[in-house]
Amino acid sequence: MKNIVVVGTQWGDEGKGKVVDLLAPAFDIVARYQGGHNAGHTVIVGDRKFILRLIPSGILRDTGTCVLGNGVVVDAQAFLDEVDGLEALGIEVQGRLLVSNRAHLILPHYRSVERVSEERRGDDRVGTTMRGIGPAYEQKTGRRGIRVGDALNPERLRATLKSSRDEAATWLEGSEPELSDAALDAFLEAAVKLAPFVVDTGRFLNDAVDDGKRVLLEGAQGTMLDVDHGSYPFVTSSSSTAGGACTGTGLPPTRVSGALGIAKAYTTRVGAGPFPTELLDDRGRHLQDRGQEFGSVTGRPRRTGWFDVPVARYSARINGLTSLALTKLDVLDELDSVSVCVEYRTADGPCDSIPSSIKDYERVEPILEHMDGWRTSTRGISKLEDLPAAARAYVDALSSLVGVEIGLISTGPERDETIVVPGGRVAAWAEN
Repeated sequence: MKNIVVVGTQWGDEGKGKVVDLLAPAFDIVARYQGGHNAGHTVIVGDRKFILRLIPSGILRDTGTCVLGNGVVVDAQAFLDEVDGLEALGIEVQGRLLVSNRAHLILPHYRSVERVSEERRGDDRVGTTMRGIGPAYEQKTGRRGIRVGDALNPERLRATLKSSRDEAATWLEGSEPELSDAALDAFLEAAVKLAPFVVDTGRFLNDAVDDGKRVLLEGAQGTMLDVDHGSYPFVTSSSSTAGGACTGTGLPPTRVSGALGIAKAYTTRVGAGPFPTELLDDRGRHLQDRGQEFGSVTGRPRRTGWFDVPVARYSARINGLTSLALTKLDVLDELDSVSVCVEYRTADGPCDSIPSSIKDYERVEPILEHMDGWRTSTRGISKLEDLPAAARAYVDALSSLVGVEIGLISTGPERDETIVVPGGRVAAWAEN
């Protein structure tokens, strides 16, 4: 049994889309287990660039089934637009994409609720993408949500939707377009079009494993954005760690055999919140420009900083990582030296753990170790032995410091700009 979770180990945007796309041919099913259409997974194939917001990256391969699990929240119109966009590019979707009947729907007025809520936070804003995803999870947890399976009964859906809308209207100030009857009608029209995709995906996945099929479980965001284990409250609204793969798909822990963590060769994050290794100088701008660190969905610039070992160790422990994929190594090519945060400095002395208090986390200082840069291009290298000695030393140092093997190294955005380390777990997982 080789059912693997792919999970971000930092604050998201680590390059999960490319890694899932690389591994997908070796699996029968790719299943997304949390998040919504705020997650942009970018895959570059030749001169074509695909940005997938909701649909799993495995859809770009010719074979296999893709699943949106019950832990995902679905904007019906965004889903349909993404399906249409992929089919316009010649990607076969119909018959290869399933949506859980237990996934929750993002209602149109959730966007207004989220915007107003964020505005009222003032200086404590968390930096939401304003797509209604947070309120969808709030309504789910509050047992007032509407699930995809409800779209199979349009009459009942309309009554439930009106009730939810009227409840929101008492809290919102002023007239919001998303509260209109036109918005309600447009939502209903889109929601009923989900019906051909809707099944009990929990049963589908377990039956598939019973039949000997392999499942690749794809997460969105990253460990440090997990609602339980991340830098709370500057987090997403779902369980983005490996544990969320089970609650978000219905595939039990006993059927998951490994976890692949994805980490950039440096660190980025979007929005507010603590970021101990952040670079606010020319080096940070260099990483941003050379790494094209701008959100694939929102276009927002990402904050940049050095690789953070305490974060990576924490992620390795929380997710039970069996291997690590290191992405964007080539972004560091032009630097004379590279630095690594090996632990934090606090008022009480050195610390290698992640403080639970956000105020304490904001006060830590990074303790850095410096290494020689390699000042030569690694772009497109596909064999480990071809890496410059200093680049190889950097990779080996990160693996040793984190305590997890590095089984894959990305040296560029395209599929073939990748090193699969011989003898590693990723090489074994990639075998058909």
